[in-house]
Amino acid sequence: MADVSIITPVHNGERYLEECLLSVAGQSFTGRLELSIYNDGSKDKTQEILDKWKERLEEKGVTVVINGHDDDTPRGVGYAKNRAVAQSSGKCLCFLDADDVMDAERVSCQYEAALANPLAIVGCQFHREPKGSTARFTEWANIISPKQLYSQIYTSHGPTVIMPTWYCLRAVFEKVGGFDEGGKGVPEDLIFFYRHLDLGGEVVRVDRDLLMYRYHPHATTFSITEETIWTVRMDYIQRRLIDTYTHFSIWSAGKQGRRFFRSLSPNNQVKVQMFCDVDEKKIRKQYYTYEESKERPKPKIPIVHFSQVKPPVVICVKMNLTGGGFEDNLASVNLQEGVNYMHFN
Repeated sequence: MADVSIITPVHNGERYLEECLLSVAGQSFTGRLELSIYNDGSKDKTQEILDKWKERLEEKGVTVVINGHDDDTPRGVGYAKNRAVAQSSGKCLCFLDADDVMDAERVSCQYEAALANPLAIVGCQFHREPKGSTARFTEWANIISPKQLYSQIYTSHGPTVIMPTWYCLRAVFEKVGGFDEGGKGVPEDLIFFYRHLDLGGEVVRVDRDLLMYRYHPHATTFSITEETIWTVRMDYIQRRLIDTYTHFSIWSAGKQGRRFFRSLSPNNQVKVQMFCDVDEKKIRKQYYTYEESKERPKPKIPIVHFSQVKPPVVICVKMNLTGGGFEDNLASVNLQEGVNYMHFN
């Protein structure tokens, strides 16, 4: 049995795979290390690269397990990750995408954190390549506080510790039951993350940059539509939060706030006591009329200045896009994140 199994799904990974495997070979970890790879129907030179590196890695004391299939159609990231976990033996699981590169200390640093936090998904800080890619997202993921790892779980950024940095005890993975195997277009990481939280799982981030997270147009992230992610997030915030409210307010009478309102279940729409906004034009209208409603008369929800908002509040304004103006407005109303307001966008 290994102490740590590195879990790597791969599909047509020849462009970046060698750099990824070189980072596995360079780990400083002194325990028993295993690399478990599932080749999801690659049609390029992926298998040749894997066969070559198997011998190199085993010479360095890394156990290598490689399996896969050669069907014409890949079965998806969730399927490949689940197969790679199933064939592995490690007490801990370290997830590594085939186009990313680990710092030499990654396995050992997150191993200690996983043992200290046995109920947690453990992430880490990261940087992007090419440099500057997704700068706003990268800054957010690297600096949010331990409390915000929980309070910002509903935002459009996805899991508050990003999937390419995940590390956990095998028991954490088994409790969730693995990844959704719906294939292309399914946000299997977000579904897993929410299920993990539902089961009482914890979230921890190691505050060291331990991964180069590559940005390129062929990444599986780009196969998932914004609409699909929106639907998953809406279902979760309603089930976990809004279903428990008797009333609440929406911060933003603009496009995103109205979309949020329309996406609510009928039972939750009637709980909306007001929209708030900074735009005087919207405030002068006094009400948002829900034109799509079949009710007569159609529901009309008050629009007030943000200074008059009544908690709890769901915020549908994106952060860090107004030169600090939105953040200053939010601070001025003396609400506490995670207690009487939550970010959605």
